[in-house]
Amino acid sequence: MNHCRGHAILSVGALLAALGSPSAMADPIFWTDWTGTNTATTGFQGQGTITTNTTTITVTYTNANGIGFYQTSGGNDYWVGGSGATSPYTSAAVDNRPTGTDIVALSRAGTQTLNFSQAIANPVFAFASLNGNGYAFDQDFELLSLGGVDGNACGYWGCGGASKVVVDLGNGHFEYQLNSNGVGGSEPHGTLRFLGAFDTLTWRSSTNEYWNGFTVGVQGSADEVFPPVPGIPEPSTVILMGAGLGLLALAARRRSAR
Repeated sequence: MNHCRGHAILSVGALLAALGSPSAMADPIFWTDWTGTNTATTGFQGQGTITTNTTTITVTYTNANGIGFYQTSGGNDYWVGGSGATSPYTSAAVDNRPTGTDIVALSRAGTQTLNFSQAIANPVFAFASLNGNGYAFDQDFELLSLGGVDGNACGYWGCGGASKVVVDLGNGHFEYQLNSNGVGGSEPHGTLRFLGAFDTLTWRSSTNEYWNGFTVGVQGSADEVFPPVPGIPEPSTVILMGAGLGLLALAARRRSAR
């Protein structure tokens, strides 16, 4: 089984933000700067960093099945297409396309994982040339943009449609799939987003298609985006308040018994 897990929303504020509707304004996204080389003895493992306004987050990508190629600098910029609002990777939620030429190119069916050194907020997953492949998550997501759709320009390899398909696995479990659908072309380029706080994302590639690529960005760290909500006490404060009220009630009962 393949999983995309959001580990522990950090606060009541994070929970409220995750449940709320997305902002009407596009957010600037901090994209991964992939830097590390393959450190795995089998398969592939690479590292990068995300630098936000106040912190630096280490990103580790692991794929035991191996990958097609790994581009950390130079080479073709596969995130091109349009400019500004017409990019396949920008939308009402995402202000800027992936920066640089960094990309992880996939070529094997199977599970892969992103680990973050601290919890991140509302991660955005950019994909290029999905073509005959598909991705499957157990975490719900929203498909934000596609090349050739809603005024967006086509991507590096052209245009193509993709669909989110929800599969009922039974016993209350669901799989959330992103699949190329062949509408308007065979080369989907675009972005999707998960809402909430995450320190791990895991998904499954459905085929051995060579190649389809991705990178990941964040709105910020969970601490930056989901600060505590004013007026909602922290759990320790609630405990102390409860203990104090209990002592007051006990004192009142003792006075009335005299």
